[in-house]
Amino acid sequence: MSSSPHSALGTVPRTASGRISILLVEDHDMVAEAIRLAMDRTDDLEVVGRSLSVQDALTDAARLRPAVVVLDRRLPDGDGIDAIGPLKAAAPGTRVLVLTGEASPAVAARVAEAGASGLILKIGNLRELQDGVRRVAAGEVAFSEGLLGGVLDRLTGRTADVGARLTPRERETLSLLGEGLGAAEISRRLGVALNTARNHVQRVLEKLGARSQLEAVAVARREGLLR
Repeated sequence: MSSSPHSALGTVPRTASGRISILLVEDHDMVAEAIRLAMDRTDDLEVVGRSLSVQDALTDAARLRPAVVVLDRRLPDGDGIDAIGPLKAAAPGTRVLVLTGEASPAVAARVAEAGASGLILKIGNLRELQDGVRRVAAGEVAFSEGLLGGVLDRLTGRTADVGARLTPRERETLSLLGEGLGAAEISRRLGVALNTARNHVQRVLEKLGARSQLEAVAVARREGLLR
């Protein structure tokens, strides 16, 4: 069972063995078993539960509080993208990584707008999925090759207060977010405590009117704050 939940920028929930806890939402047995084996054979990843539907996933996420939900897009009772918001509400601090057989930049943008941390194509290899789980657990984003640029081009997000003044340190933080880094790596790059880096990230999001790091980067690029 995973540890107690933490905030979205907080400590990653881990299993008793110290691994990153994963809830797998996948209704196809062969796919689910392949993913479970790929995760469990690593030293740092562990599938702590499997759900077969959106409704099951909501219940299981609230009970298990995993670090990451690996969410199939096509489920018997609905579109996985529509489940992203309810999943994050059911298990605050849990990050969502969508898994799908096909996707366009428009679909990837929907995934990001809904609050997920990334989208991995099933045609990729299992190592890509393993690395994606690690990235989103660390507060970064993970999109299959060719999708991230399209997401940033298409994602406009909510109306943002782009006129808000960013401090020099917040601009540095925004630049690092633009490189796809999470709070832990930002703290190392800036030479500040992890909690300080989290606070910088949170203030950047608030000033840009963004709900996620990915949306903050999209808004900043749209408004010329990032190249």
